[in-house]
Amino acid sequence: MASTLTRDEVVRIAELARLSLSESEITLFTTQLAEILRYAEAIQQADTSGVPPTSHAMAAGPMWRDDEPGACLDRDEILRRAPAASIDAGLFKVPKVL
Repeated sequence: MASTLTRDEVVRIAELARLSLSESEITLFTTQLAEILRYAEAIQQADTSGVPPTSHAMAAGPMWRDDEPGACLDRDEILRRAPAASIDAGLFKVPKVL
């Protein structure tokens, strides 16, 4: 079953995606999207009868590391390097946002 994609379908897809396409882009995307659909149809023909279904590529689950505290940055050093910081108050100064 060969999938055909029409120019009108590409225009409708572009409208749904709020894209403004030129005539040359419509022609190009019609060809490219039709090729992608044909490839997807070919992939679906592959025999997967012996392959067990999977729900996720990482079936073993996420690999988390232990949360271990590390060395902190020196507060006074960071404040000395920050532009316009108040070292005495221990604060960074930032411009007003209105």
